Amino acid sequence: MGPLKGIKVLDVSQIMAGPYCTMVLADLGADVTKIEKINGGDDSRQMGPYVNGESTCFFQINRNKKSVALNLKSQEGRNVFYKLAKEADVVVENFRPGVTKSLKIDYETLKEINSGIIYCSISGYGQTGPYSQRGGFDLVAQGMTGLMSMTGEKGERPMKSGIAVYDIGAGITAAYSILAAVIHKMKTSKGQHVDIALAEIGLPWFTWEAGAYFAKGTLPEPTGWRHRVSAPYQAVQTKDGYMMLGCANQRTWEKFAEEVIGKKEWIDDPRYKTNLLRNQHVDELEKDIENVLMTKDKYFWINACEKAGVPAGPINNFAEAVKDPHYQARDMIQEVEHPVIGKMEMIGIPTKFSETPGTIKSSAPLLGQNTDEVLKELGYDKKSIIAMNDLGEIKSYKKGVPTS
Repeated sequence: MGPLKGIKVLDVSQIMAGPYCTMVLADLGADVTKIEKINGGDDSRQMGPYVNGESTCFFQINRNKKSVALNLKSQEGRNVFYKLAKEADVVVENFRPGVTKSLKIDYETLKEINSGIIYCSISGYGQTGPYSQRGGFDLVAQGMTGLMSMTGEKGERPMKSGIAVYDIGAGITAAYSILAAVIHKMKTSKGQHVDIALAEIGLPWFTWEAGAYFAKGTLPEPTGWRHRVSAPYQAVQTKDGYMMLGCANQRTWEKFAEEVIGKKEWIDDPRYKTNLLRNQHVDELEKDIENVLMTKDKYFWINACEKAGVPAGPINNFAEAVKDPHYQARDMIQEVEHPVIGKMEMIGIPTKFSETPGTIKSSAPLLGQNTDEVLKELGYDKKSIIAMNDLGEIKSYKKGVPTS
């Protein structure tokens, strides 16, 4: 059933950060109702690739949710929202600061309806501060926080992360912050406003970099395929391609030198005796290691590392990653049936609970798929629902009509 069974969430967010947060909550059992614009819905519905006209981007990040399409600029559309908010535990939105106030669905408005509401706002720069009114996106945040200045290779063009790391990070940060607020509410009956900024959530992740800068003013630079502190902790070349080698401490380094590649003399080599020295001589170290590794294939060395207790692994492309037998055995790739797309695989749930496991109960909803169902639960009759559709206050899903 999931540990969050009984928690009701209103999701007024779109694209990635907010929907990722609410997907996590839904996976863990929360009842998530997604509020979408009547014209096009969540903007990610317009992002390809498409299967039978449905966005696979939207499909991957909006499972286990209901879709209710409301015109929040209309009074009756807002009235529906207020009725849902009165019964909700959590609201998640990612509008630019000020928009929810203009729509009259901001925290101050909703807490008058539901004093215990937990209202989470996700934005580029937060609800306060000199940049709060700026639009914020993942790549802008990667640049602002310094991440791009330390990603890639030294002297080359700044590089972004391979995935939308701050969008997903904001969703994760919002999810655990909401759960903390839920626990506080259980103790005090008080709700609160949770303010999450893309431009802030990644800063606490710069642990080694912060240590070096605040201690000695050292600016982190790009290190490419190498770790910033440990060596050898990096991609290394073998006869048939690259692999990852993780000698993150002295013990694993000594096991690698002696048991994996038969170079016991490197343990007392004055260049390689400590991690600090290895890091200072990493160019020479890498060349020496690769001269040995280039004699055999990567899986020979990966297996040798495994036998010796040295962390190592392949550098997979995405197709190789999702077909890995370990991920398959742990249900990290699951096939889901969608009413329009048909059967399609998606990433599974990474958290494993012994007593209350999360489940994928339903695929991503079609736009307005649950509008009628939810409005009937709120007390609206069929005649009222038809009239509200005709007036453009809501949108109900009609079979055969495109949802984007």
